[in-house]
Amino acid sequence: MYKTRSGRDQPAVPADLFDRYYAEIHRYIARRLPVDDAEDLAVEVFVAALRGGYDPAVGEVRPWLYGIATNLVARHRRTETTRWKALSRAAEREWDGHEDAALDRVLDRVDAARFTGPLAGALAALKQRDRDVVLLIVFGGLSHAEVAAALDIPYRTVASRLNRARKHLRAALGALKEDLDG
Repeated sequence: MYKTRSGRDQPAVPADLFDRYYAEIHRYIARRLPVDDAEDLAVEVFVAALRGGYDPAVGEVRPWLYGIATNLVARHRRTETTRWKALSRAAEREWDGHEDAALDRVLDRVDAARFTGPLAGALAALKQRDRDVVLLIVFGGLSHAEVAAALDIPYRTVASRLNRARKHLRAALGALKEDLDG
């Protein structure tokens, strides 16, 4: 036990917490933010964990750490959204510039860009809370229950946000599929 800034007793954070979860938390953050920021933010997650104290009554430690990570990423949300939008624009420009290029040399890259740009744009267009759910599941590999714990929201809210995000992403990417099929 130790005292928080507010003077409340908090259970000590397990000593091996950093060793057990650092790589996983770093990987999640690195998928959401530039890699240069990920290391600093991943360390910051554990600093915040030490300051905040872990309460076993709240639930498992892994979703709690992902919740801290998601909150720290939220501070960088403007940068993240700008990054997704820039990736979308760059992929569109790249595709436009390759129509006259030697397709044998760039076919794989162009195909990836055709999907990456619209996907990045669709992710950027999602509401922040819906994007958090999608990225915790995709990049973090969390279950619905773990996402609920990480974001401190009801399980059913995770399902509804994920459903709404899937519909949006399908609609956004459906037009691309029609272009490829047509």
